[in-house]
Amino acid sequence: MADRRSAREFVAELAAGFTELPAPPAGSSVVDGPIGWPGYDEARARAEERTGERESVLCGVGRIGAVEAMLIVFEFGFLGGSLGRRTGDRIEAAFTEARRRRTPVVSLIATGGSRMQEGMAALTQLHRIAGQAALTRAAGLPQVSVLRDPTTGGGWATLGAGADVTLALPGAQVGFAGARVRPPGDFSAYTAESQLASGLLDRIVDPAHLPETLGRWLTLLTGADGRPAEPPAALGATEPPATGWDAVLAARAPERPRADAYLTHYFDWCEDISGDRCGGVDDGVRCGFGSRGGVTIAYAAQRGSATRPAGFRTAARLVRLADRLGIPVLTLVDTPGAANDAAAEREGAGSAIAEVFAAIAGASVPVTSLVIGEGGSGGALAFAAPGRIWATPDSFFSVTSPEAAAAILKRGPEEVPATANRLHLRPQDLVELGIAEGIVTRTSG
Repeated sequence: MADRRSAREFVAELAAGFTELPAPPAGSSVVDGPIGWPGYDEARARAEERTGERESVLCGVGRIGAVEAMLIVFEFGFLGGSLGRRTGDRIEAAFTEARRRRTPVVSLIATGGSRMQEGMAALTQLHRIAGQAALTRAAGLPQVSVLRDPTTGGGWATLGAGADVTLALPGAQVGFAGARVRPPGDFSAYTAESQLASGLLDRIVDPAHLPETLGRWLTLLTGADGRPAEPPAALGATEPPATGWDAVLAARAPERPRADAYLTHYFDWCEDISGDRCGGVDDGVRCGFGSRGGVTIAYAAQRGSATRPAGFRTAARLVRLADRLGIPVLTLVDTPGAANDAAAEREGAGSAIAEVFAAIAGASVPVTSLVIGEGGSGGALAFAAPGRIWATPDSFFSVTSPEAAAAILKRGPEEVPATANRLHLRPQDLVELGIAEGIVTRTSG
């Protein structure tokens, strides 16, 4: 069921000490708006009387949790939360003030799209909003959006989908096409739940938990100190393997600790992002931001499966966002390699892997990597930061798997263990080769 709380009701529940920004000057007054839409002035007057608002957005500064933020809150009761010229004036003023104050921007969106009674003058407000969001990204300030019901049209395509972190309320209608202009077909695609499954937003949040969740996110996105992440302590084996094949068996052992265990042990608490923003989610990669001793560290962790293109793109998205916000990154390497089936190739495996290589190579923040299991070829190397790689005793890193190496050399399965030994893939071999900085212990980190 649609949540029709007013903008001021949302603000009262979310923000302490909210101070509304003064409305920008209205400018020249034209009867029935810029294109003379009959009855537009009367429609605005009725909307003002019904909602008590002068426009479809309420903008101001308040504290969410411990963090001061700029809030842009849509009032759907005012002409369907539509975007007009005065809406653009207010949103531009909010972004400008956020940059002056150095505060994050939180948008709580409920809109049907651009205001048709203003024609192209309304539609081009999307340029203004996109421009302001770009300036705010360049200033290194985080942007978080909350998708209410409905979030459609330009509001979704700018403030919603363009945010660094995108949350949504359950059952919210979310999509570029509004309900009255969609072609016949599967309407389930236009829901927050569908958008989450398609990798286009990060999390669905129960309204009762929204204040706490927003507070946690704002704390994380503003809580870095710039220092490199220390590699986590080893959670599994205590001694390096004697042979290459022993290393392979240890890394593949079912009981060996995986990424989730390392993240739980390393962080006091954390929040995951989800999806590659291109239509895909890879459950074999976990990315997000965690708090360790009150300091934020971003993480991109492989969970032991073959990494799919969506996983690489999500990791690249995480690294780029962390870099822009000045948040150091920790990566956990654990994959037999990149997925190499036909579907992965059609999904752009090569370009997705290239995105991660480029994101880590171009990052100005420090990136720390720990190999916690299998390090399978380029699919694993893409997650590893040159010059800051460590390894656990129950891990290995290899140019290719022992099985693949034996097959390339036209050797039988019985030759796989000996091939593993020749590959020099043990953690101590990585240190001797200068690939890894060291082997972590249970007291490291």
